[in-house]
Amino acid sequence: MRLSVLVSFLVLSSVEHAVSQNAYIKLGQQAYIDGNFKAAIKQLEKGRLIDSTNANALWMLGYSYYHSDNYQKSIAAFTKELALEPADAHAYYYRARAQYRLGIESQIPAEKEKFLLGAIIDLTKAISINPSNAKLAVFYQNRGIAYREYGLFRLQSNQRFFDRARGLNALKASVNDLQKIYDVDRSRDDIAALIELSKQKLSIAAATATIPR
Repeated sequence: MRLSVLVSFLVLSSVEHAVSQNAYIKLGQQAYIDGNFKAAIKQLEKGRLIDSTNANALWMLGYSYYHSDNYQKSIAAFTKELALEPADAHAYYYRARAQYRLGIESQIPAEKEKFLLGAIIDLTKAISINPSNAKLAVFYQNRGIAYREYGLFRLQSNQRFFDRARGLNALKASVNDLQKIYDVDRSRDDIAALIELSKQKLSIAAATATIPR
């Protein structure tokens, strides 16, 4: 009798947990759809405590953190989601964007190196997954911009991180990525402007051989 009571209790507890989880995630999903990312975070975090393996909840959480400017937590959430869904190109894309934001905001050279390079690596992975053509253009555009920032960092940093060859190669990669988009759609004046900017930076850098002190 006691065993059957215990089993019944466990079953009921599991059902209650599942219901609670669904409620939290449903509330979080609605807030996410409404663009109320702070409310979404609050509910999705509660749902994650009950079930940490819900990939959809982790994706919405990472996206909500990103749009709340909490890039560290966004990266953490997308990292967990990617452990469950390793072929999710969009998760790599948003994790890359979060890393890029941390990279350009950081005043610590080691962190800037880590996050800018991490953004490039994630965007490269997203591209390799072969998303739709529309998304592919966005991925190339963001990687082109990340390459430019990484190249400038390598060319303008202190002696520890200064690397002229890597800096020049990154600027060339920036031009190449952006050119891929422009070759397909010549109406993209915004891309043409980004290409011109990267070419200008490359031209200036190629004519300068001074190592910063």
